[in-house]
Amino acid sequence: MRVLFWGTPQFALPSLRAIARSGHEVAAVITRPDRPRGRGRRRASSPVRRLAEEHGYRVLTPERPRDPSFVETVRAIAPDISTVVAYGHILPRPLLDAPRLGSLNVHASLLPALRGAAPINWAIARGHTVTGVTVMRMVEAMDAGPVLARETVPIGDTDTAALVGRRLAELGARVLAETLARLQEGPVAEVEQDHAAATFAPKVDRARARIDWTRDAREVACLIRGMDDVPGAWSALNGRPVKLFRPELAAWAAREHRGADPGLIVTADPRRGLVVAAGRDGIRVGEVQPAGKRRMPAAAWVAGRAAGPGDRFE
Repeated sequence: MRVLFWGTPQFALPSLRAIARSGHEVAAVITRPDRPRGRGRRRASSPVRRLAEEHGYRVLTPERPRDPSFVETVRAIAPDISTVVAYGHILPRPLLDAPRLGSLNVHASLLPALRGAAPINWAIARGHTVTGVTVMRMVEAMDAGPVLARETVPIGDTDTAALVGRRLAELGARVLAETLARLQEGPVAEVEQDHAAATFAPKVDRARARIDWTRDAREVACLIRGMDDVPGAWSALNGRPVKLFRPELAAWAAREHRGADPGLIVTADPRRGLVVAAGRDGIRVGEVQPAGKRRMPAAAWVAGRAAGPGDRFE
């Protein structure tokens, strides 16, 4: 099949590779335009663009993919099917219908759960124990199309968004390749979603990644794991933001420091590490990233006297 591939971030790379390995023709790759990135704010290409150019694929980077002139460009490419993996725009009906077999999307959740921009982050932050990928036919509503395939994976107690994201990227690539193979053989059954059961996963940002220490320790730990590594769950200490990583539940801290105010640092030494009181129980923090510095072991941060017992995160 002639496949038109839409994608932008690292998550989309395994799917593009899987399409090529399966013997399909990559008719073109559509990705977001180059953007300023990093401290120097230099313009940089998306991961998908870099991979596509390495393989010699035609690359398109429209600012406004819904413009009629770009729709005509897509029609002229004459793809058999579009596959969309974390592209970053909701596509209008003329683009979805341009390919002969329509448009499919790989979404990193078990739809209708967690529709939206950040399903991996919120699956972990909300304490889910299972997630997965869904291949659906695209409609104009966000992540609401009928399902052609899905597969589940467990979420472990120490899994982070970064780790689960890598697993789901590979899983999504396999399920997408299998779905394309089935479509080559003939029509594939499509199951309508239960729209009444839909939940949503909004884009993560700095405000949503701030830790509320009045929550119980498990909820705090889930948020920290769900925001790792971008944008990073954070809290303010002495007026300066600190990102926190690798949480462990520390029930003993609650027993030894019963009644400690949420956010209070109850332990800070190189042997026992950094332990912070939550609304119920405590959290041992494995790594930190102070503002303007690299991520480091919490023990090293404590050894540098950056924080001590009695200090409080807010």
